[in-house]
Amino acid sequence: MAEVLAVGFFDGVHVGHRRILAGATSALTFKNHPSSVLLPGETPPLLMSFGDRIASIRECGVSYVIALDFTRELADISPAEFARRLKGLAVSKIRCGANWRFGRGGEGDAEFLREAGFDVEVVPFAMYKGAPVSSTRIRNAVAAGEIEDANAMLGSPWRVVGRVEPGKGVGMKIGWPTVNLRLADYLPSLPFGVYEVESCGERAVANWGLAPTMGERAWKAPVLELHFKNAAPQSDDVLMPVSFIRRLRPEIKFDSIDALSAQIAADCAAVFGPSL
Repeated sequence: MAEVLAVGFFDGVHVGHRRILAGATSALTFKNHPSSVLLPGETPPLLMSFGDRIASIRECGVSYVIALDFTRELADISPAEFARRLKGLAVSKIRCGANWRFGRGGEGDAEFLREAGFDVEVVPFAMYKGAPVSSTRIRNAVAAGEIEDANAMLGSPWRVVGRVEPGKGVGMKIGWPTVNLRLADYLPSLPFGVYEVESCGERAVANWGLAPTMGERAWKAPVLELHFKNAAPQSDDVLMPVSFIRRLRPEIKFDSIDALSAQIAADCAAVFGPSL
């Protein structure tokens, strides 16, 4: 195994994580968030799926990723036992964040590992608007609809993957056809609203919510409806990635379909530019 090991959960693989991963040839993470064992019922919503997290870690130049199940047994081992297991990986150097802890009760830290014979580099926090970048800050930004702040801390647009499902045909009838996606339930609570997004190499206007103007035909559970300037994939039951660029406005219940259509035209002009 390569000698330089980066350690962390790395949800979002944000700009701070990338500093830790820079120069590492292997990484140690967990399949599930530690709080799913330590604080059942209080696990935070995650910024990305496990598969996307592993892929993003590898995109940072890491050749090998060790992904462990975080179990009660692992949570209860002593820092000394955790260090012993690390030595079994033949690691000569460890890179971690300033707040990384390990072992029972989080008793182990970088200094503990140094005393155990490891070369440990503690990577300083990345800063944004005067405060450390963290996955928690990014989740809170997404939950507040502050997409541009979330993207700045991530270092790239926040990305989700949704499953395409059949629509009701209303968008097509009023001149604004959409591709409709159901999003995974592990994501942060994105506020209902209209967003500028990118998918399949094209910009789109997306409404996340229930489409309340539709009355009895409104969605019963939130749907992400994407309108593309050009033709978009129409296949149902496929996965489609969507990158969020910015929030345009809250979702609104309009008094009429005509009023809704006029607002969609304005939203499209804000994203695509005025129509000729």
